[in-house]
Amino acid sequence: MAVPELSDEEIAAMSDDERRELIGRLRLPPERVLPRPEVVRVHRRVRLALMVGGCLGLIPWIVYLGFSLPAEYHARNWPLAWIGFDTALVLMMATTAYLGWHRRVVVLLPAFGTGILLLVDAWFDIVTADARDVWVSAGTAILGEIPLALLQITGAILLLRFLILAHPLHDPAVTPFRTRLPF
Repeated sequence: MAVPELSDEEIAAMSDDERRELIGRLRLPPERVLPRPEVVRVHRRVRLALMVGGCLGLIPWIVYLGFSLPAEYHARNWPLAWIGFDTALVLMMATTAYLGWHRRVVVLLPAFGTGILLLVDAWFDIVTADARDVWVSAGTAILGEIPLALLQITGAILLLRFLILAHPLHDPAVTPFRTRLPF
């Protein structure tokens, strides 16, 4: 089938709405790029049910822990816990660095995860430190972990925002953080 070609001048003369309409007509049909709707519905329901159920289940658990946990506790495998956590943190940082170096969009996932792990690390460093070490832990958190975490998290959010705004079918009347999933 012969398709009439648009010249560069004709494309340049189009309004934003005309361009979006053209792109919408040219894009692949949803059934070629998205999973089957029934699969998406099941996955969404399962994930939402697990998150709502987890929230509801954790609230009484947190209250119970608040009343039942001792002020001090000697943990088994303490070195393994810290070494394992810090190893996971290093792997996330390395993944972020590698994907950032290669300019891969998926960098936003480990960048966000690295930021969260840094905040968790700062929290546990401070709350588990004994009285003579708490200031070192707090200083490390304030001067290192928290700023780096905020840098990673805000960088991931800004990249996500950019990707939404740069999408040719994005409606400029909708804020990026109110944009709905395509399925």
